[in-house]
Amino acid sequence: MIADLPPGLILVLGALLAPLLRPSLRPAYLVLLPVLALAQLLTFDNGIHGQFQMFGHALTLLRIDALSRIFALVFILAALVCAIYGWRERDVVQQVSAQIYAGAAICAVLAGDFVSLFIFWELTAIASVFLIWAARNDRAYQAGMRYLVIQIGSGVILLAGIILHYRATGSIAFGALSAVTLPGGLILLAFGIKAAFPLLHAWLPDAYPKATLFGSVVLSAFTTKLAVYAIARGYAGTEMLIWVGAAMAIYGSIFALIEDNLRKLLAYSLIAQLGFLVVAVGVGSPLALGGAAGHAVSSILYMLLLFMCAGAAIAASGKETLSSLGGLARRMPWTAAMCVVASASIAALPGTSAFVTKSLILSSLAKGGLQIPWLLLLAAAVLTVVHTAIRVTYHVFFARAETTGKSEAPFSMRIAMTATAAFILAGGFLPEAFYRLLPGNITYAPYSFGHVVTQLQLVIFAALGFAMLRRNKLDPRPRNATIDADWLYRRLLPALINAFGGIISHIHFRTLSRAQVRLNRFIATVYCHHGPQGALARTWPVGSTVLWVAVLLCVTLVFYYVE
Repeated sequence: MIADLPPGLILVLGALLAPLLRPSLRPAYLVLLPVLALAQLLTFDNGIHGQFQMFGHALTLLRIDALSRIFALVFILAALVCAIYGWRERDVVQQVSAQIYAGAAICAVLAGDFVSLFIFWELTAIASVFLIWAARNDRAYQAGMRYLVIQIGSGVILLAGIILHYRATGSIAFGALSAVTLPGGLILLAFGIKAAFPLLHAWLPDAYPKATLFGSVVLSAFTTKLAVYAIARGYAGTEMLIWVGAAMAIYGSIFALIEDNLRKLLAYSLIAQLGFLVVAVGVGSPLALGGAAGHAVSSILYMLLLFMCAGAAIAASGKETLSSLGGLARRMPWTAAMCVVASASIAALPGTSAFVTKSLILSSLAKGGLQIPWLLLLAAAVLTVVHTAIRVTYHVFFARAETTGKSEAPFSMRIAMTATAAFILAGGFLPEAFYRLLPGNITYAPYSFGHVVTQLQLVIFAALGFAMLRRNKLDPRPRNATIDADWLYRRLLPALINAFGGIISHIHFRTLSRAQVRLNRFIATVYCHHGPQGALARTWPVGSTVLWVAVLLCVTLVFYYVE
């Protein structure tokens, strides 16, 4: 049984023992857990493992193929660098929840049935919310509650879809699904909530910036990429996803362009990068699916590195807005260098992993004749260069404003950032080895002269455009507060409820008033006839009473004889 133990359960079960250790030993123990999980993953060949029967159904805890293996591998690497980054973190709640969160995500991508997927899907939601609440302030508590409601809501919708799917097919196996059926549509909606589909995405920029600095780093790696994996597993080739992903890429880029809060900007940038993955899944060709899996790895790495650099800069300066940061490269040269690597990767410069994976997605669109989505992703790529690769690096580390604060990030943080940067560069300089890890048996030459020149032109002209706009003071002004889709349910919906409640209260008051008036009239009428001075209360003479009795007797006799 130990031989078939899912790698993610090593993190989940191991995290439960962490509070029993001395604080001085706990960081090393938490770093050891992902290493053991990686060793366990490497022992499995492709195929079905860890399958057992429950209530007459086969539950599959380990379905190893190229798609699940690459996601499990990058999740374990992310858990490892997060554990190193949080070496100095002494909050046991964050330490335990981060490991359980990562382990549940690893178990979910390896699950081969809907029941196992649902259990670990919900565990990721429950474990991750503690990384938000760990900030221990009112804003974090409220954001965590909103986050938890949406994440659990996604699980409820997923469960409803699973039940309907089982009733329709009699199977709980997690495989290809149809988005046009009710079960398939519900399951896709549940996946889409966690993947931050347009209008379903507001939980991400709402919650991630309010988590702890360590929590933001961990949150950036798992939830959304787990959803992308689930969509790739169930809905590859669904054309609708092409347009959904393109909308995500543009939407996230526009909001990142005007955002001033550093971590919120990165959250919107994360949504934009998810759009590339969703588009690739919608295309569904082997080249596109390989590009989706590969770019998921790249985006996990460079977003991790960006959030790490942001966390180090915020911790050193105590400031979190681009307008208040600047000049940190002098005090934090190593962190600045790591941010340059992350920015080069998100800009897909040659030599980075994103260069060899983003090209797969764009090429799959070109080969499929999908010109409009290709142009939309190209526009999103240009905006990404501006809003993240240039704005973040420039404003935080190289702007003229001098930010006071401590010196370089702690050693453990630098180790984690350096390791992540090394993975990014390794994927860029060894594309053939990288491609062998991806599904689809990809054979692609990313370093062709035309592709290299095109990408360099895109980055250079985007940088020149940013410089010209900034020189002429035409660049978008950063905003501390942006109106997003959550305005619909955080502002508009309560306002409508209050207005509707006022209307209902007014109608209720008018109705009661009219009823009271009519009741008073009825009582007055009754009193008029039955009161002390009423007609029915007066004394009647005996003769009149005898007369009425005789009349009634005659009427009764008439009816009797008529019948």
